[in-house]
Amino acid sequence: MIKTEICAGVCGLNTTLRAESGDGQNVILDIQSECPDIRAMADSFKSVDAFTACFGPMIESPVYISASRHCSHAACPVPSGIIKTLEAACQLALPADVAIKIEKE
Repeated sequence: MIKTEICAGVCGLNTTLRAESGDGQNVILDIQSECPDIRAMADSFKSVDAFTACFGPMIESPVYISASRHCSHAACPVPSGIIKTLEAACQLALPADVAIKIEKE
């Protein structure tokens, strides 16, 4: 089981993902979010084919297709976090933290 916690930023709306794959391709995904947009996306992702979601053009990924329909903020890091979680659940990538650090100079 992979657990991912995403603190989206200034909106203050947190999301928790739990993902598990028994075959290295299909993932059972549970998305719990304070954000109504992400909750709307979650209905599309009870079971996900990670190969379809993670590989190929971003505009063809079901994660980004759903985000374009439901998520009202293009800079939201949650869709990317979903992809990273799917990869880790299928052992297509190591489970490692990612970060975006923004500073005013």
